[in-house]
Amino acid sequence: MNKILKNAIFSTALFLACSTIAFADGNAFTPLNFDDTAYGVTTTQTAPAGGIQPATVIQPAQQVGNENMQNAILQLDNAQVDVRNQLLDCKTKFAEIDAQYRSIKQQRDALNKQVKDIEKKIKELDKTKEKIRKNMM
Repeated sequence: MNKILKNAIFSTALFLACSTIAFADGNAFTPLNFDDTAYGVTTTQTAPAGGIQPATVIQPAQQVGNENMQNAILQLDNAQVDVRNQLLDCKTKFAEIDAQYRSIKQQRDALNKQVKDIEKKIKELDKTKEKIRKNMM
């Protein structure tokens, strides 16, 4: 009884020590707690001295090579569709072959059972034949 009580107290203490991790409040910095609007970041733009104008921002439609990038993305999308179609073809072929394999395996098992049954019958016939020979003598 004493040993059982000691084991129960020890296991309870171990459980409580390990469960503190589960009851922890969480990290101070997690992506869910991070909010850059809480810091009040503001940017102000001042007029440049000496009459120098700031560089104008080029819009994405005006950037050189933007059309090439979009064409490349479209080609990648088309290639992805082709690969997915190949995957579907392979999966259907695999399913057909797998079905054939399973049916052949079932046929094999059935034939194996028939062979064992026939061998069993032959052994029984041999035993009865031996019994008859012994009775004749």
